[in-house]
Amino acid sequence: MKEVTLGLVGVGRIGAMHARNITGLKELTGPQGTQVHLKLTDVAAEHARTLAGGIGAGFLPSVEALLESGIDGLVIATGTATHPDLIKAGVDAGIPVFCEKPVAVNVEESLPVLDHIRATGGTVQIGHQRRFDPGYLEAKRAFDAGELGWLHTVRAVTCDMTPPPVEFLATSGGLFRDCSVHDFDILRWLTGKEIVEVFAKGSNNGDPAIGAVGDVDTALAVVTFDDGSVGTVSATRYNGAGHDVRLELQGSAGSVMVGMDEQMAMISAEPAVGFPAGPPHRTFAERFHTAYRAEMAAFVELVLGKRQNPCTPEDAVAASMVADAAQASLQSGEPVRVALQTAG
Repeated sequence: MKEVTLGLVGVGRIGAMHARNITGLKELTGPQGTQVHLKLTDVAAEHARTLAGGIGAGFLPSVEALLESGIDGLVIATGTATHPDLIKAGVDAGIPVFCEKPVAVNVEESLPVLDHIRATGGTVQIGHQRRFDPGYLEAKRAFDAGELGWLHTVRAVTCDMTPPPVEFLATSGGLFRDCSVHDFDILRWLTGKEIVEVFAKGSNNGDPAIGAVGDVDTALAVVTFDDGSVGTVSATRYNGAGHDVRLELQGSAGSVMVGMDEQMAMISAEPAVGFPAGPPHRTFAERFHTAYRAEMAAFVELVLGKRQNPCTPEDAVAASMVADAAQASLQSGEPVRVALQTAG
């Protein structure tokens, strides 16, 4: 039986979720017979030690100790500002790295990180979990198989049920960078097309503190692809019906919707229609539970050399460039062209 030991840095909300998913990977490895072990660290040492004890993971007091302990891969789930140095530390240690999006706080700071990864021959998977969601995978299969024909319109929706703390929003880079970047990534991945122009509008009708820190609580972007086709990407922090993430692909031969399941945060206004019958999703972790588990299983396969990188740093920076353009359009009120280079 093969054994893989992952090191995890950061056990806040999403890091703790990754920790539990990693220690549960024995359920996903199947006939491969790979035993996955976990060691973790966090500046909040007592919290990290308690979590480690509860899930059967090892605890180490620092990133340096973690890297020196003989891990096979590094998982980064810390604040965005720490990502560049931790990515560099992982690739310099000669091990594959998984890092939650984004690569850095902005595209400008991401480009030197890409250069360093290339110079060292490092392998870094970025956490865009929607690429592992069953609905998005089926939509991509249908599109790639030609079942939808050529796409004339796409509509992507991401709605939080309640906003995160204003303190987080003050440093998030804006709604498009924090939230809609997932939609921008999935549109590039699914269609194989580049987004070349964005025209965005936004509003604030919720907590005025969100506007006070320079963000909006609701926004819409009209995107233009490199073949001239168009789409919309919308987001809000105040979707009281539940956490709502959907994607509509409308083509010349057929249409498909991701997210139209029994827990969809939307009801029909038509008489005698009972769909959906289930309770709506409330958080992103709940909505993408299966995807997050599959994402971490994919990283183990990447560590073992059994698959290609499912989401490269270049992919992530390209999506961030679209988000940057959307934020710029939001500020200027004008359409903004997207820079499409990821070389430093």
